[in-house]
Amino acid sequence: MLNSLASGRRLALRLLLWQLFVALVVGLVFAMVGLREAIAAAAGAVIVALGTALLSVRLFGQVGDGGFALGRFLTGMILKWIVIIGGMIAIMFQYKLPPLAAITGLVVAYAVNLLAFRFKG
Repeated sequence: MLNSLASGRRLALRLLLWQLFVALVVGLVFAMVGLREAIAAAAGAVIVALGTALLSVRLFGQVGDGGFALGRFLTGMILKWIVIIGGMIAIMFQYKLPPLAAITGLVVAYAVNLLAFRFKG
């Protein structure tokens, strides 16, 4: 085994914390434009963090064989996308927050994924 389960949990926690930090930062940046934009941008990033947390809990919840882990990964990924798509629909259509700010928050939070896996510090 190249990577331990504990290492994966630490990486998932670090990714989640960075995504929440980015949600705060993007919310503060959009606060210069307006309160609704700040809420939309932060909410867009937070739903990505919630999806990541859901996937992590699902993936690292139990230890099993390869097929079991693959099944947990796939169901976790499906649940993550349900949370993200449902959250974006709620942000844009139910709460009528600015879509550009929400999508920006979503994209910035996903950009953290690229950086988290690039640097293994």
